[in-house]
Amino acid sequence: MPTGGHRLARSKGTRTQFTIGLALPLLALAVVVVVDLATSQGQHFDRLLVIGPALAAVTWNTRGTVAIGVLAMVLRLALAMAQGDPAQDILAAEAVLAAVIGAAVWVSRVRTRYEQDMREVLAVAEVVQRVLLRPLAPRLGRVELHLLYLAAAAKARIGGDFYEAVRIPGAVRVLLGDVQGKGLGAVESASVLLGAYRSAVTDAPDLPALADRLEEGLARYGAWDPDADSAERFATVLLLELPDGEDVVRLLSCGHPAPLLQHDGQVRPVVLSDPSLPVNLSGLFASRHRVEEVPFGPGDRLLLFTDGVSETRDREGVFYPLEERLGRWADQPDARVLPLLQEDLARYSVDGLDDDVAALLVVRPPEPAVEAAAPARR
Repeated sequence: MPTGGHRLARSKGTRTQFTIGLALPLLALAVVVVVDLATSQGQHFDRLLVIGPALAAVTWNTRGTVAIGVLAMVLRLALAMAQGDPAQDILAAEAVLAAVIGAAVWVSRVRTRYEQDMREVLAVAEVVQRVLLRPLAPRLGRVELHLLYLAAAAKARIGGDFYEAVRIPGAVRVLLGDVQGKGLGAVESASVLLGAYRSAVTDAPDLPALADRLEEGLARYGAWDPDADSAERFATVLLLELPDGEDVVRLLSCGHPAPLLQHDGQVRPVVLSDPSLPVNLSGLFASRHRVEEVPFGPGDRLLLFTDGVSETRDREGVFYPLEERLGRWADQPDARVLPLLQEDLARYSVDGLDDDVAALLVVRPPEPAVEAAAPARR
């Protein structure tokens, strides 16, 4: 089945680590009690019970931290009485333990408030993602779409890479772009370009007119707020048009990396003989838009990607061999290609992906076989 939307990186061990974190305070209390009971008279380890509430402050909520602290005090009192400690020593040790518990409860309260704030921020980010980077329809017209999108910033949902695919009368139009730089300024520029694209995609008569509308949209936004960070940024953009009645794809590149075409099991980059300048740089030199038309029939695949994919480096500084990898996966089902790409990028990179990653696999599935009609009986 075709897949749309986002594929976000997830840590497989996160839930296991959290479970261990919850159990660790109780385990620490149990170990201290066992060690204290197993040692000879006069050797005291019960003072180490402060470890329990201290660890609880890291993973437990405020009530849980209090409960573990009370349990530690009860255990400390029981061990001290079993050892025959003087009353004044018991009171002093309990007072110290109570002070540690108070500090642990305060830390737990601050931590839980911070986590609540983070949950609210992530909820807002999810809404922003749905507005700006809407999940793609798995199929539009005669093509299927498979998307991989990873934001470089930790816990982020959106970055400077952007995409869109729209069904218009007689064709499907696809956009993939990459704003220069990172951070909120890149996200702002991406939102402006997406807005310009969505407002013009159905009305623009061809891809050059659509590229001009993107340029106008970003320039107009920069004129409204010349001091905005986004006014100084440029973006590379790749525009596609896949007409319903023809086995071709039309491409226009504004400084964007050439996509890879898979045909009959062979993978090669699409030749872009005269790409335009990136959006927001066309004023530097005279630039004209040239559309390339490439055969794209049933069974063909076209991989669009940003430089977060092609410029990933290994430990020796060698760029990721995307063309070779895609050729290796030529026989893989369509839905498996991008998951394989994500896993391979994670293994190939030295310190993890440090740039936004967007890859869009456009597939024209084989046409269903048409059985010949049986001759009519007389």
